[in-house]
Amino acid sequence: MCSLRGSNFLISTRSANLTHSLQSHRFPTPALRQFGLSQPLPKGLVCRAADATFGGAENLKPPVFPRRNVRDPFKLLGVSPDASEEEIREAKNYLTEQYYGHEYSREAIEAAYEKIIMHSFRVRKASKINLKTNLKKKVEESPPWVQAILNMVEVPNKTITGQRAALFFLLGVWSVFNPAEGGPAFQVAVSLAACVYFINLRLQSLGRAFVLGLGSLVVGWVFGSILIPVIPPLLIPRTWSLELSTALVSYVFLWFSCTFLR
Repeated sequence: MCSLRGSNFLISTRSANLTHSLQSHRFPTPALRQFGLSQPLPKGLVCRAADATFGGAENLKPPVFPRRNVRDPFKLLGVSPDASEEEIREAKNYLTEQYYGHEYSREAIEAAYEKIIMHSFRVRKASKINLKTNLKKKVEESPPWVQAILNMVEVPNKTITGQRAALFFLLGVWSVFNPAEGGPAFQVAVSLAACVYFINLRLQSLGRAFVLGLGSLVVGWVFGSILIPVIPPLLIPRTWSLELSTALVSYVFLWFSCTFLR
């Protein structure tokens, strides 16, 4: 009985020692066994090795625009001062796409593009002002009779010009497709009435409006009577009479007088 108890005690002691040995020692992995290492590599050493192999975190940084600090916006975008707006826009879009990840580079590209656009706007505005100034100077230096004629002209907005042009164009179409034996007398009367009405709206003087309208009709009719016979017959349809062609010319004069004269 004593020997049996001793054997059990010996077996329990050996099992406890074996368990303690397994818990206090790690089995090396196959990769470590190959290099004769019994313990795993430190974590920091493994990370540094990976960084050295794949380039590290530095390669993950976005590219930086090399000309981001250039003051000249044209040189910064890589375009000439004579480049068109489309070329400048394409250069800006390309550079923004290439360096989008770097905030300072992207802001520098957009700022240069805005400077060029504002510069172009100021140049166009200055050219328009210079053109108006030059025209005004030439008018002031012109003879008195030229100034008197120019003072009688006033340019309205595009809406008024287009509406009145459409009205007289319809009168011309009406005259062509509904001709009378003695000419489009009724259509001419309607065009004269419309001209007087529009002039009176601007001048608020019916007498002066009637004089200007009638004078425009007379001048247009005389000019058409002289011009139409000179025009080659091939340019005028055979069905158009002299009265019809002259009336069409007079419509142009009536439209001009009721739209631009003051």
